[in-house]
Amino acid sequence: MSDWKPGKGQKIDKLYAWIATEPDGGEGVCAAHFGPAIGWAPLVGADRERIESYRQFAEEARKISGYPVRMVEFSTRVDGEDLL
Repeated sequence: MSDWKPGKGQKIDKLYAWIATEPDGGEGVCAAHFGPAIGWAPLVGADRERIESYRQFAEEARKISGYPVRMVEFSTRVDGEDLL
């Protein structure tokens, strides 16, 4: 989905996320604070360019937490519930 433009009607077929792994093996999605207008947001995106743009925040999360951080790709889509 890297060539997404508003109104092109593309479906999200992958999600990328920066995740941290805790010593007990548990994982969590990293987040960053994007200022008062946006606040905290997860480091998740539907295209590779977006997730790469979050790399500096993922590196900061690794430094602060001391936990390993990796980029992961989720590519199995299962539609759940429609809110119409």
